Amino acid sequence: MVDAARFLADLHRLRDFGRTGTGVIRPAYSAPDIAGRDWLAGRMVEAGLVPRFDAMGNLFGLAGGRSLLLGSHSDTQPTGGWLDGALGVIAALEVARAAREAGGPAISVVSFQDEEGRFGGTTGSAVWSGTLTLAEADLVADTDGVTLAEARRVLGDRVGPDVDAGQFTGFIELHIEQGPALDAAGAQIGVVSDIVGYREMTVTLSGQQNHAGTTPMALRRDAFQGLSRFAVRLEDRLRNVVTPQSVWTIGHVTVAPNAASIVPGQVRFSVQWRDGDSDRLARMRGVIEAVLAEVAGEIGLGLEIGPVLMLEPVAMDRALRGRLEAAAEAVAPGRWRVLPSGALHDATNVARLMPVAMLFVPSIGGISHAFEEDTAEADLVAGLRVLARAAGVA
Repeated sequence: MVDAARFLADLHRLRDFGRTGTGVIRPAYSAPDIAGRDWLAGRMVEAGLVPRFDAMGNLFGLAGGRSLLLGSHSDTQPTGGWLDGALGVIAALEVARAAREAGGPAISVVSFQDEEGRFGGTTGSAVWSGTLTLAEADLVADTDGVTLAEARRVLGDRVGPDVDAGQFTGFIELHIEQGPALDAAGAQIGVVSDIVGYREMTVTLSGQQNHAGTTPMALRRDAFQGLSRFAVRLEDRLRNVVTPQSVWTIGHVTVAPNAASIVPGQVRFSVQWRDGDSDRLARMRGVIEAVLAEVAGEIGLGLEIGPVLMLEPVAMDRALRGRLEAAAEAVAPGRWRVLPSGALHDATNVARLMPVAMLFVPSIGGISHAFEEDTAEADLVAGLRVLARAAGVA
């Protein structure tokens, strides 16, 4: 049987690696991230698992032989919450520990690396699943210009042989919802039906840098004005294409030269959009590219669109999902619901290799990717117990 107190103690201990106020700063390959993974490896040994780092820094705790894989990720956003990813890893560790104490079943654990996107998003599971080659990933640079190849050097002699996915019968990932649905409904557990598809690209608009005081408005080729027009116009143009579940975001913006008295000559920004339907994602892309071309033409801006990162929608495995639903009814009768995941998770990549399922607990106020991120302890423990039951550890 799982030990709720031991689980919560470990969850709070992992929080100490990079703790900043109520949140955590533990980006992939940072000193707190590596220290946290070393601590996790030690806890895996104590739980009777064999820890194994692969070349990406994904940390596996192997039960030996055929086993069910549980886990998530332990890196965070640049300024992140304490539960995002960490909950799934520590819950997996507790279930594996309880299973060994009870004499079975075999449960292995994983903490994937760079899920939060220092080098692109779900990078560790993407490389492990074959979605992305390590050579391709190594070329990606973070916002400071550090490449993944350079960042991985911090792993040193921790790296061991590749971990064979064939030894795992399936993968279940417990996670906070990161949205408001469960909290608003007063539900304690969410069983995920599917993970939405995801598209992201980087856009560069190039105009003419010039003096802010002497350049007439009618003669300006202001790159930032291009971004401004695009952002406003896009919402209107997408109106007849999207559903209430569709989302799009302009998230990372760099303005050059970023000075008060200079008309911006260039702006570089990300555009990300998500939906559960691949055809709709394609239609959204068509609208985005058409609006960009239209705005660039009006202002006289150069337009460059980078490669589009694409992840397709993924439906959860029916058998594993059924086990989660039965466990949810046993642990939280009448207080659970089925819902899609609007956030991207490592399970998307792992689905290429084996059956996958996901389980959610509520996020208070729907807040995540922020220091205010939190979940009631009773809900954390309920999620742990549902995971354990679904894994065959009652």
